[in-house]
Amino acid sequence: MNASRKLPIGVQSFEILRTEGYLYVDKTDLVYKLVTEGRQYFLSRPRRFGKSLLTTTLRAYFEGRKTLFKGLAIEKLETEWKKYPVFHLDFSRTGDSYADVEARFTVWMGDLDEQYDCKTAGYPNLAERFGALVKKVSRKQGPIVFLVDEYDKPLLGAKSGERELIRSLYKSIFGNLKGLDQYFRFAWLTGVTKFAKVSIFSDLNQLDVISMNKAYATLCGITQAEMEETFSPEIDSLAAAKKLTREACLGKLRKMYDGYRFCEEEEVPGVYNPFSLLKAFREEKFKTYWFETGTSASLIDALQRNIDKLRELPAQDELIVSSAALTSSYEDNHNPLTYLYQSGYLTIKSYDSESLEYTLDYPNDEVRYAFLETLIPYVTYKACADRDELEISPIFRDFKAGRTASFMQRLQRLLSNLPYPEGADVAMKSESVFRNVVASIFLLAGQLVHTEKHTSQGRIDSVVETPEHIYLFEFKVDKPVEEALEQIEQSGYARPYAGDSRTLHKIGAVFSTKTRTLSDWREVLG
Repeated sequence: MNASRKLPIGVQSFEILRTEGYLYVDKTDLVYKLVTEGRQYFLSRPRRFGKSLLTTTLRAYFEGRKTLFKGLAIEKLETEWKKYPVFHLDFSRTGDSYADVEARFTVWMGDLDEQYDCKTAGYPNLAERFGALVKKVSRKQGPIVFLVDEYDKPLLGAKSGERELIRSLYKSIFGNLKGLDQYFRFAWLTGVTKFAKVSIFSDLNQLDVISMNKAYATLCGITQAEMEETFSPEIDSLAAAKKLTREACLGKLRKMYDGYRFCEEEEVPGVYNPFSLLKAFREEKFKTYWFETGTSASLIDALQRNIDKLRELPAQDELIVSSAALTSSYEDNHNPLTYLYQSGYLTIKSYDSESLEYTLDYPNDEVRYAFLETLIPYVTYKACADRDELEISPIFRDFKAGRTASFMQRLQRLLSNLPYPEGADVAMKSESVFRNVVASIFLLAGQLVHTEKHTSQGRIDSVVETPEHIYLFEFKVDKPVEEALEQIEQSGYARPYAGDSRTLHKIGAVFSTKTRTLSDWREVLG
């Protein structure tokens, strides 16, 4: 990598980015569209997607700092560069208790008092103090620009009781926005999720929620064209380091980090996760950077409370969610797909305008493998207390290393040790029941499992994918294993993977209703 080119990894200040020579993907044409076509907005995007940088860009614009925008698109669009008083409130480093949030507001209002020479410390509560600050500053210097970044960060980490207290505080303070509308030039709020029960959304119905607005779908994130234009030397350097052609490197980047879609219109390009993309360029490695920065405790909690739905997730080829559920608060519908979409683990694959339903999928390989190899085993651990006794974890390692005989032997022991309820003899004669039991075990082992995956000539019983291996399973009950392998060949189940560089394993497996475990299995490579 060219050391003279500075990648803005972790840089959230637009001023620092511009004054210290970091590379910048120019989004200022969209910034100009925002500030000239509307007045009050809410935007949700996953963490590490550039919300804070965008917020500080808005701050610099409204402070009239024209020199920071030299050479950017907005320089040719804006002619006035009018300066406004800016109230910028950032919750990204605030704790998750009521005391932490209250202290953050208190310090922030104290700083505003000092900056604008106001004396509001004597007001009886924070809500009245905020209202007084708005009126006093606006009357002195004109309408106010109010920027709130990562508003939901304390809410996402707070316990239930604390969360209610924080909500009440938000309600009392932010509720002022609507009543004091004449004092504001612009209001901007960002977060990961939409907490509908917070008054930001119940009281502030004038907010323009642009989270799925076509015009702003690429406001955060990096498009394919932007990546190739801005980071061409980095692409070439990464390709050289990994001994790939430029086109092969672009294909790998696309599979690993692209694929996020924030609106239903298919003509709108998807975007790359900017954090992971920049990290890949700096380290010249394809890794799961975004996931390694930490997972919200609230996400873990939400998934554990919906463990049954979670177990089904990777086994389904189509994850369907209604339009209302996708854009609402998780706390309102308790659908884990809502949370997984809003926090970036799933993205929009397609939209049915007649049924008003979205089909979701993993955005890319980075999220897919991190989610299934790390998050699911962690979440499901409490729901499977005997996990180690049932040898679930070693199955994951066997799959990753391509040790087919080892994980099939473990699977055989697992099936023989499982408690079977009354009437199971009849149920287990069904190949679909056998298939689902095995898929559940593979899922608990942290594997990406597709059940009944469609091909042009039929459905593959199960497909398990790892970074280095692809496993095709055909299951039979009380039949010769040759029938399973013959079906794989005759139905051409391996054809969709003909161009894949990973090792292909075609596996036939037979369940015996007499012994209640695997009676036979066989593998064919390639």
